[in-house]
Amino acid sequence: MARLKGLPGFLESITRGRFRQVIPLSASGGSSTKYFRYLTVSAATSEQSNARTPPTVDSNDAKQTGESDKTESDKKPVRGGPVSWLSLVLLVLTGGGLLVYYDREKKRHIEELKARSSVVKPGPSVGTAAIGGPFKLVNHVGKPVTEKDFLGKWTLIYFGFTHCPDICPDELQKMAAAVDKIKEKARIEIVPVFISVDPERDTVEQVHDYVKEFHPDLIGLTGTPDEIRQVARAYRVYYMKTEEEDSDYLVDHSIVMYLMNPKMDFVKFFGKNYDADALAEGIIREIKGSN
Repeated sequence: MARLKGLPGFLESITRGRFRQVIPLSASGGSSTKYFRYLTVSAATSEQSNARTPPTVDSNDAKQTGESDKTESDKKPVRGGPVSWLSLVLLVLTGGGLLVYYDREKKRHIEELKARSSVVKPGPSVGTAAIGGPFKLVNHVGKPVTEKDFLGKWTLIYFGFTHCPDICPDELQKMAAAVDKIKEKARIEIVPVFISVDPERDTVEQVHDYVKEFHPDLIGLTGTPDEIRQVARAYRVYYMKTEEEDSDYLVDHSIVMYLMNPKMDFVKFFGKNYDADALAEGIIREIKGSN
């Protein structure tokens, strides 16, 4: 009986894994043999169960183990490094290629614009529609005149008034000298025209006496206030009375000469800064350039 009491302790040692050997019992007891077999099978089953169940780990041990694993993972080389560098190289190469392509296209576009701008395309004169137009006036001999009476001739027109103290006489003398120089140098006849901006005082007789003082070919034109206003507007001429005292007053006006071609289209204007020689040369240049 004492041997049977010691048997459970022995089997418990086997189940806890303290002993791997099996000590056979005496074969005299059949029931003991059966009980031993049962316990042996139970011990094997318990050992397998212990093998499947992971051992319990203390929290401090788990923390240390995790930190150790983390340290080891930090020491390992990072995967995907070569792929990232390859992507960066491809990005740089692509960006460089795009910049080169853009720069090349930009230069090509600039060259095309230069080529287009260098081609001279025929077109109407800039001032044709802005300066000049139809008018109805009276010349210095009392004959009605329109712009059509000047077709087929190069015409130089100046706006002024007969009571002008200095500027108008100076400009008309310059016009007369330039007309003679052009005829002498280029064998081109220019028709000089004076249009009054003072219709109230510049009658036909007044204009007749005035123009003959400057050049025999100078044509003087005058008209009613409305007719003068219309022609001044057509040629973009500014004029206004100033310092009016009874019948004695001055007229402030534009100081410009207009060169008109044989179709009475505007070609170029010449300001007060041109002297007789420069005026003549400029007119000759414009006429020859138009042929």
